[in-house]
Parts: sequence; structure tokens; C-alpha cells
Amino acid sequence: MKRLSFLVLLFISTLSLAQQSGNAARWSATKANAWYVKEPFLVGANYAPANAINELEMFQAETFDPATIDKELAMAESIGMNTMRVFLHDLLWQDPAGFTKRLDQFLAICAKHKIRPMLVLFDSCWDPNPKLGKQHEPTPGIHNSGWVQSPGADALTDVSQYPRLEAYVKGVVGAFKKDKRILSWDVWNEPDNTNDNSYGQNHTIKTEVPKTRKIAIVTSLLPHVFEWARAAGATQPLTSGIWVYRTPEDWQNPAKWTPMEKVQMENSDIITFHQYSNPETLEKTIPAMLSFGRPVICTEYMARGVNSKFQSHLPIAKKAKVGMINWGFVAGKTQTFMPWDSWQKPYVNGREPAIWFHEVFKQDGTPYDPDEITAIRQATGK
Repeated sequence: MKRLSFLVLLFISTLSLAQQSGNAARWSATKANAWYVKEPFLVGANYAPANAINELEMFQAETFDPATIDKELAMAESIGMNTMRVFLHDLLWQDPAGFTKRLDQFLAICAKHKIRPMLVLFDSCWDPNPKLGKQHEPTPGIHNSGWVQSPGADALTDVSQYPRLEAYVKGVVGAFKKDKRILSWDVWNEPDNTNDNSYGQNHTIKTEVPKTRKIAIVTSLLPHVFEWARAAGATQPLTSGIWVYRTPEDWQNPAKWTPMEKVQMENSDIITFHQYSNPETLEKTIPAMLSFGRPVICTEYMARGVNSKFQSHLPIAKKAKVGMINWGFVAGKTQTFMPWDSWQKPYVNGREPAIWFHEVFKQDGTPYDPDEITAIRQATGK
């Protein structure tokens, strides 16, 4: 085990050495701010259509559903949303031509509704054993029971698959490197998330890569993912969002950052962060993020059960022009209207959440809470 981990890290350390000197550099703060000043107040959601349990089901040929996407993004446009954060997957690149065509179709639908998405390349969250083909049905009563990691555990720990991961990043970014329909690239979502409460070491489903090993591998791999995207010629900004809560004082002290956070902060063109907490915490966090002198976007928030809400958070962020992208849009197969604790105690047999955790709309297109729609429209000026 230890020898394999060493070989993985050794392989990563030698990746792309020939190309590094020729790679485009991280954007300067001046360039990033010049880009951002032209953008509106960014408001949107982390989006998967209601009939997709994960990013594979969203984009595979058999289940790609432009009609549903068009209908749902029309709903987003109607309340003034102008961006969406959308997850891709490395396994989809096994059909480069087909995936590129479907992603282009998706971007055309987004453009029709005046939405410019942030596209996510990799993700460390949830099921570490992704497989192409038919995806399983949602597990009753459980939040995000079918979402899958990219890369999965096998690819993450198998050095022979790293060239495939590099080809995926360079291929998909290269295909859309000058596409103005894309807002930005989020190269890796929550890279140091070890899924302790779902698939990790503290849960009965023991399929996750051991915590310290996973973090070590991804910490070494992440800088190369930034390099690959830049080598592919991305003209859109790159980012990887910090997500673990720290005090504003800690964020302003790099000595307090983990090695992963250091990689994220030092390679991102724009600063992105997650904030599932109360409005008082957001008010303190925003100045700390802005202190780095770069554009700031909150790429995950809005969990009603922890007092993270549209009505409170959007006005705070708008004052500082910090973009806000909530989790979830239309309730569906991801079941993220269920709270996180559903992994320990599923909401079945009459047990129902007191309030929905995420999502904006019900399946029939009506809002979960009309007051939230009013708050979103006020923020977007719709």
C-alpha cells in the first residue's frame, strides 16, 4: 500500500515536465478583475436536470435530455439566473465526439436562456466507483445517493490512467477554449473531501480511498490539472473552490492553510468558496475572500436547515458583487432536498424532513417557497 502510494506520487511529480515551461500562467489580478468588471452580478444554481441522478446520466447519449434541460433553464431565466455550475466526468471522454456534441448542445440551450455556465472537470464527492451505462435508481430517502466522483478511486490510484485524465482535460477544455458561452472552469470540486459521512472511513460503505492517501494524491495531482487546462488554451478563468470553514483571520494567514488549500488559492484565477452557514458568517467571510484582490464567487450555498438562505445571503453578496450559486434547482433524482443526515438515517417510513434542504422548484415547476423566488428576482433585477 505504501509503495503504491509512493509510485502514484512519483508519477504525478514527473507529469508534463516537458510542457510546464511553455504553459500559460495564472491570470494576474489585473486581468482577472478586468474580466469580472464586465460580468453582471452572477446568480445561479448547481444544476443537473431532475431526471438525472448524476453527471453521467445527464450527459450520456442514452439519457441526455435537451427538452428537459430547455424547460428547466427557461425557469432559471424567468427568475433572472444568469449562470449554472455544471459537473462533467472523465469517463464521458471515452466518446469524445459524442460528448463534445452533447456538451455543445447543452451550451446552445444555455445561451438561448442567457445563461453562461461554470463547468466542473473533476469532483471528489460521493460514490468513488463510477461506471458508464445505466445508472442505479435513487436510494429512497438519501441525499445524493447516486452522484459519482471523477476520477473514481480506481483511476485516482492507478498511474496508468493519468494520461487518460490528462487527455480528458485537454480534450474538453481544448474543444471549448474560446467559447464565450462558458463562464469559467472549476477544475476540481472539493478536492480534499473524503466523504467521511457517506462512503468514507466513518461510514459502513467502505469503498473510499483512505483519507490521508486520497488527500496526498489529489494535492499532488491538482496543480497538473490546472496546467493541463492552461496548456489546452483556456481563455476562460480557472478555479478550484475552498470549502472547509475557517475564520476570516485564518484565511488571511497562508500559514494556516492546508497544502491543498495552498494549491487551490495559488493556482486559481478567480477565488471561489462554499458557504453553508448563517448570514453573519457570510458577512465576515466575504471581506476575507476579497482581500486577495481577485474576483470572488460563492459556488455552493443555500441549505435551509443550517440557515443559509436566498433572502439573507443574496443581498449581502450583491453589495460586494460576490457571485452566488446555490446547490440544486429542480427537485429530482439527486434527492438533495433531503438533508445530509439522511446518510445516517434515511427519510423513509413516514420520516420526512421538516424543511427541504436544497432545490428551488418542485417537479411540477412550482417554487418550494414563493418568497425565495421574490428574493432571487430582486437580486437579479428580473
